[in-house]
Amino acid sequence: MKTRRAFIKTSLAAGAALSFHGLERLFAEQTRSETSATQPSGPSAAQTLLVAVRDGERAVMLNRALAELGGIQAFVKPGQRVLIKPNIGWDVPPERGANTHPELVARLVELCFEAGAKSVSVFDNTVDEWRRAYESSGIEAAAKQRGATMVNGKDESLYRNVTVPGGVTLKETQVHRLYLDSDVVINVPVLKTHGGTRITACLKNLMGVVWDRRFFHRTDLHQCIADFLTVRKPDLNILDAYHPMVRNGPRGRSPEDCVQMRTLLVSTDPVAVDAAGAKLLNFEPDQVAHIPAAAKLGVGIADLDQLDVRRIRMS
Repeated sequence: MKTRRAFIKTSLAAGAALSFHGLERLFAEQTRSETSATQPSGPSAAQTLLVAVRDGERAVMLNRALAELGGIQAFVKPGQRVLIKPNIGWDVPPERGANTHPELVARLVELCFEAGAKSVSVFDNTVDEWRRAYESSGIEAAAKQRGATMVNGKDESLYRNVTVPGGVTLKETQVHRLYLDSDVVINVPVLKTHGGTRITACLKNLMGVVWDRRFFHRTDLHQCIADFLTVRKPDLNILDAYHPMVRNGPRGRSPEDCVQMRTLLVSTDPVAVDAAGAKLLNFEPDQVAHIPAAAKLGVGIADLDQLDVRRIRMS
């Protein structure tokens, strides 16, 4: 038993070391301290902007990242209906890292209402029983306390059949009406490893707006994930990489499966965010097949060298 415990501890330490190597790789160039940074200059007209912030608390990092993109008001206008799509797939508490952290969702709901949103809805087509997942994740309580509406993701009557315009494998699917009809869609996944796709981040999180997610698994999972982005791209993508799960994903077994990175990645381009997220977990983007597949469809950029990457280290 001691030998097994020692092996597990050694494996966890090795996983953490690899992940921190990925974190340092992402922030290796053009890093600037928050204390000495110039004022946010707004998005680059020439390039897609990816903001990578680290070493702050969740709400503070969100505020700082959004400032680089022109603030939440650049995305949410008065009177608009907003959908926030976190990962709420699992009936586990926040410290397990399987779901988006409720603090991040709570702050985002507040910001949307501050910008004048008419309504803010939150949902996921969960893997575990939805009522328990909503409660255990802490997201239901956090969202409701800030005025958001939690919507059932397990009600098939709320889904509509749509054609996938750029689908290579996925030609049609049933999509939740909130994803189709909301004025603004904000995609807020958690970063973690996944046994079937290596990582789960922005692109895979959108499986939670599809009714028959089993079709993806039965057919070509990576291509279906990429194809779905041609239905509609989220207006804003916020990747919770504060304490990503580095093993036993996507559900995890204990908080020890996570390492603390205190990082947030934000962009209008979900492919770019996933490419950076892959690097955080020490993968190259092309090792996560749905990332290059999505880039090939022209729905995003997987090459970080083609992006305006603003790396901000909070003091």
